[in-house]
Amino acid sequence: MGNDLEKTIKQNYEKEKQEAIGAGVRALDSLRAASRYLENASNWGLLDMIGGGLLTTMVKHSKLDNAAQAMETARYDLQNFSKELADIDRRFNLSLSLGDFLELADYLLDNFFVDYMVQEKITDARRQVETAIIEIERILCELKAE
Repeated sequence: MGNDLEKTIKQNYEKEKQEAIGAGVRALDSLRAASRYLENASNWGLLDMIGGGLLTTMVKHSKLDNAAQAMETARYDLQNFSKELADIDRRFNLSLSLGDFLELADYLLDNFFVDYMVQEKITDARRQVETAIIEIERILCELKAE
């Protein structure tokens, strides 16, 4: 009877571990998408800083809107990953913040200073996403190695 209980516990743990790995993979996919959108927005932001004008500002903010949607998906996937990890007694707590991109100021005061501030926020968001990607990859490696 003891062997059956141990076997059931081990099977349950393996099932929960696989669910955590799946949630981690989904979170990685979402974060990588957010990273691509942020990189694209950053490229447009650099162009805007060197004098891209209103059209460039509009395209940049369109790319930022895409990044915001991708980060919201990533935030949701990170919460699910955290819940799945808790099922196997592991903790994960990481938050993402896209922040306020000064959109109105960027349109009304389209100048280098505002463009620079927006670019700094994009850079900060990119750092957060890259940190999350590295951390999730590390955890997934540990889980797969068990």
